Amino acid sequence: MTLCPENLKYMRSHEWVRIESNGEAVVGISDHAQASLGDIVFVELPEVGAIVHLKNEIAVVESVKAASDVYSPVSGEITAINEELLESPEMVNKVPYDEGWFFKIKLSDEAELDDLMDAESYSEFCNDS
Repeated sequence: MTLCPENLKYMRSHEWVRIESNGEAVVGISDHAQASLGDIVFVELPEVGAIVHLKNEIAVVESVKAASDVYSPVSGEITAINEELLESPEMVNKVPYDEGWFFKIKLSDEAELDDLMDAESYSEFCNDS
């Protein structure tokens, strides 16, 4: 069974987003995605200051099985990246919703969050696919 924290929103491409108290969005890939990929060996992250748009390819994650693009679930400006992943990409496998986050975004359009799935919908989506 896929772990889907209730406080997150999800994309069909298996990215998650969490809105922090300061309004920033924290983004990573889901437990379902990391489990499907297998042992993650490399992560390529965006540059701080980059302007990203909803559903744009923004990062890459590579495992022993395959490489996968990571898409932005929201539009805005990259304010931080998780530099620890560059040295320890396996954190995505161990703690995908905590220390395994990829980047943070200052939102340009909060309404985009309305089109993302909640935990229950995402869990059903994963079980059906």
